[in-house]
Amino acid sequence: MTYDSFDYALDDGVATVRLNNPAQLNALTFHTYEELAALTGSLADDPRVHVLVLTGAGKGFCSGGSVDDIIGELLKLDGAGLYRFTRLTCDVVRNMRRLEKPIIAAVNGVAAGAGAALVLASDFRLLSDRASLSFLFVKVGLSGSDMGAIHLLPRIVGLGRAMELLSLGDRVDAAEAYRIGLANRVVPHDDLIPEARRLARRLQEGPRYAIGVTKKLLDLEAGMSLDAALEMEAMTQAHCMQTADFHEGFRAFMARETPRFNQGDED
Repeated sequence: MTYDSFDYALDDGVATVRLNNPAQLNALTFHTYEELAALTGSLADDPRVHVLVLTGAGKGFCSGGSVDDIIGELLKLDGAGLYRFTRLTCDVVRNMRRLEKPIIAAVNGVAAGAGAALVLASDFRLLSDRASLSFLFVKVGLSGSDMGAIHLLPRIVGLGRAMELLSLGDRVDAAEAYRIGLANRVVPHDDLIPEARRLARRLQEGPRYAIGVTKKLLDLEAGMSLDAALEMEAMTQAHCMQTADFHEGFRAFMARETPRFNQGDED
């Protein structure tokens, strides 16, 4: 697959999307959103892809919406046109969260506005020691309720911290992001992509069905009562116990060997 606004590569089950507009710190355009929505929507049905890595070219991860190509154009639209655009941006996040495959954000530099929202929508957040995040919607007169930020951010850093980050729009450097739980790991800049690839391979070699359903239930159970969540988990775990991966895990444990999961999968 080829795209205009980012580079896409697939290497032995690991797909990598590299936003590729380094001169503008990979600012998003209308076309970028359209291509990201199309790609993330298609990956669920692509058996060749097991893990997705999202990163940026050059010094930035993603500086948000392009001032020239998006912000200026939005001022010309009526309410219906604006709603079509905001729905499109949310389609990207919806597809990312519905995808039952892990997504790793390898944040190589500034992630601001919509860029920070893409980081939130990922399952793993690996930050270069040069990276930073800013939820700067309020700084352009918008609410923090953009691309799922109000739903996702409190679940990661807590309600009080989310209110602060979304209301003030202050820059959060990599060390602070790790301290408050917004980053899973912070690594030296030159180690970022190798570390993301190592994590991707580890996830790929794990029981992919079990990891995918874990992601699904983390989102589903957020809106459930405890009783409903327990019933969901009981049904899901009973199903997992019927899979080849469960049998392989037990065999390997008893033999003191490394399990070889996904042997029955068709790529």
